[in-house]
Amino acid sequence: MKPKIVVIIGHPHGDSYCAALATAYIQAATKSGASVRVIDLSTIQFDPNLRYGYHQRMELEEDLIIAREAITWADHLVFVYPTWWGTMPAILKGFIDRTFLPGFAFKYRPNSMLWDKLLKGKSAHLIVTMDTPSWYNRFVYKQAGHRVMKRATLQFCGVNPVRVTDIGPVKSLSNEQRQKWITRIEKLGSSFA
Repeated sequence: MKPKIVVIIGHPHGDSYCAALATAYIQAATKSGASVRVIDLSTIQFDPNLRYGYHQRMELEEDLIIAREAITWADHLVFVYPTWWGTMPAILKGFIDRTFLPGFAFKYRPNSMLWDKLLKGKSAHLIVTMDTPSWYNRFVYKQAGHRVMKRATLQFCGVNPVRVTDIGPVKSLSNEQRQKWITRIEKLGSSFA
């Protein structure tokens, strides 16, 4: 059976290194036989602000409805984004706030501290660029941004396993090193399918 993959590009600029990494993954996965859909946050239209929290419902824009259909369809979610100020860009956070809502991604049980994980059966891979060296992010920052995305978001909703590929520090990568990372990401795309 063909793997069904959704690649979510969480960089607000469409001509970014993250976009190049995502393109490498998408092309390799498709070539290997996977069925791939793309959600590019630099091109879709939505209000990233969950204006009323969970107190009042906001209608989903058409692009968010399409995104949720893709997430429901997928077996595997791939998020490609930079680390800014220790975590994801605001556009990706807003996307998660607006799409991973109660009733879609999770559901609290009445009169209970427990919840149902509505995205069970899916796996994920985070491909994350940063200007911080990976060792510094691990030992000094304790991978705070990765933990938020992996544990407090995706695993909270039932997505498991969640793997992480760190790429950094990007600001000091030569063109040759950037191309080596693109080749590694192509291998990731090929290996899933």
